[in-house]
Amino acid sequence: MVKEERLQVIIDTLEKDSKVRLDELSTLLNVSEDTVRRDIKELDSQGLLRAVRGGAISHSPVPQHYREREKYNQQHKQIIAHKALAFLKDGQVVFFDGGTSVVALAAALPKDLKITIITNSFPVANILEDHPSAEVIFAGGRLHKTAFTTMGQDTVDTFRKVRADICMLGICSLHHSMGITSIIYEDAQLNNVMINQAQKTIALSALEKINTVESYYVCPVTDVDVIITETTPDDETLAPYKHLGIEVL
Repeated sequence: MVKEERLQVIIDTLEKDSKVRLDELSTLLNVSEDTVRRDIKELDSQGLLRAVRGGAISHSPVPQHYREREKYNQQHKQIIAHKALAFLKDGQVVFFDGGTSVVALAAALPKDLKITIITNSFPVANILEDHPSAEVIFAGGRLHKTAFTTMGQDTVDTFRKVRADICMLGICSLHHSMGITSIIYEDAQLNNVMINQAQKTIALSALEKINTVESYYVCPVTDVDVIITETTPDDETLAPYKHLGIEVL
């Protein structure tokens, strides 16, 4: 089997299983593990997968720019948002990050819900501008033009000054052993602060982001109390997270 064929087999296997192992690919391709390791390294350099010890796992398939993400899988985001509403009550102080599922949650807030929301998301702030009962504290800082959020020390300082009841966290990538990760370094740092400053963290994640990994580490998955997806809790993809004691909805 020539190199191009091997690379395609690795990609096809990863799309089917979300992960590949060196030993299994070595047997499948009838080549040494060193050859497979070099192939995986090349695919990693092309941004087609994430090389990890013993094999590789998928990147998150979601587009990076906010304008593309806001139109992506809108039906799933609506399902996730309406599940998340059950955790919001009058009098709470809640962190909203810049994820598009969190934006969908902001749009779904009942008009009589009296809560305070701290956010660094311009879309969240715009949606809540006319909400009659929600107080909004906007965390200033440097504009990240791809994410439509603020970042930097000023943003971090705002969240560090608050003890929130809940952190509503839009997920980039989530893996039961690799933890929560992000494609943006500063976003990963900020999310870590938000999680640490909240009594409860709820991860809003489309199923396709589960068992994927990006470059920048946020925290172990066990720092999350609840994972909400668009599917049912008995989906087999979610079983490892339930085994870790995380509530899955």
